[in-house]
Amino acid sequence: MRKLRFSQTQIIALGFFLIIALGTLLLMLPISTRNGEGATFREALFTATSSSCVTGLVLQDTYSYWTGFGQVVLLLLIQLGGLGFMTIATLFAMLMRRKIGIRERELLSESINSTHIGGIVRLTKKIMIGTAIFEGAGAVALSFRFIPDFGFWKGLWTAVFTSVSAFCNAGFDLMGRLTPYASLSPYADDILVNVTVMLLIVIGGIGFLVWDDLSRKGLRISRYQLHTKIVLTVTFALIFFGAAAFFLLERRWAADMSWTERILTSFFDAITPRTAGFNTTDTGALTDASKLLTCILMFIGGSPGSTAGGIKTTTLAVLLVYGFSYIRQKPAFGMFGRRLEVGSLQKAATVFFTNLLLMLLSAIVIAGMHHEIPLADILFECSSAIGTAGMTTGITRELLPAAQYLLVLLMYCGRVGSLSFATALSTRRRRPKVMDPVEKITIG
Repeated sequence: MRKLRFSQTQIIALGFFLIIALGTLLLMLPISTRNGEGATFREALFTATSSSCVTGLVLQDTYSYWTGFGQVVLLLLIQLGGLGFMTIATLFAMLMRRKIGIRERELLSESINSTHIGGIVRLTKKIMIGTAIFEGAGAVALSFRFIPDFGFWKGLWTAVFTSVSAFCNAGFDLMGRLTPYASLSPYADDILVNVTVMLLIVIGGIGFLVWDDLSRKGLRISRYQLHTKIVLTVTFALIFFGAAAFFLLERRWAADMSWTERILTSFFDAITPRTAGFNTTDTGALTDASKLLTCILMFIGGSPGSTAGGIKTTTLAVLLVYGFSYIRQKPAFGMFGRRLEVGSLQKAATVFFTNLLLMLLSAIVIAGMHHEIPLADILFECSSAIGTAGMTTGITRELLPAAQYLLVLLMYCGRVGSLSFATALSTRRRRPKVMDPVEKITIG
């Protein structure tokens, strides 16, 4: 890498590409599918990308189509994609007692969105330990439900697979043993399954930097870093606002559900789009208003340095704070008694419009290929792919191969980061000594 002079962003993008390529090859092996023929290149590539980019969109039901070997491959891809290959590589380097140099520390810092390299190895250890604790606790909790339903070994494997998938915000499940493509619908009224999965999704989606801050400062909220305060504030605001909105928009639930089930389902539908991909209700049957709200939540996603995708909660916060500050004609913008730098606004705006442009252009292309599919469903699918959410109204398998390959690109950009992907493709340019003159234009 040093000889080729790849940038840190290019190395991360290349690393995910190699993981996807390896996963594709493994899933094409005859041992990976139940029919003994192996998956086609398109099926393998789509599934490998969806799992390593922790999305959850599928062309085949995970349990019905893939063997135990194939499911293990998917689980490993999900774990690699959720934690980041550099985190896993650093763990192996520490186990082999290899020295981790400055270059590796910088790359690791970039992969988990840390602003500094000091203590990055210590943070990596904390990430691995925390991941093992949360995924293990989730698997234990879920096993109390799945073992009685499926038997000891099958129930234990289902619990482990679901726990890892939920924590990594991947959305893959093994519920096809009950009903193919049903996700967690068979457990829509199960408090243990719902609460466990929701907690895993939220914990995995708030980010490793927030973990570190919370573990060091406990409940001393005033001492939290600004990043932690923003992430927690926006996360809980989106959860409660989303749950209230779904509760009101899907009033038709009242005829079939108790108040407890309605509240449980509302919170699940508010949490899973950011960006887990599970569902306990029929996504395709949602009202248009609920679909639009879900698209917005999928587009926002989780937080920086987490297992989730999307434009991230901090991007949304920066844009909103700047907008309100500009309207109120404040000379600077910030929150919680801290002023934000202009560079954060520039990056937030770039991330927002890059993702929005990719989503809309892809929706236009796919809509041009499929006149028979409602535009709302196509926008939903593209939002799910770019946000690595994995939710679908059921059109994924109906799309033409060209449209499915386009979704593969969206999932890849969504996990690597659309801005990072664009940066990885560009070459560094020297700053010009002479800049063009400034001229004012009319805005608004």
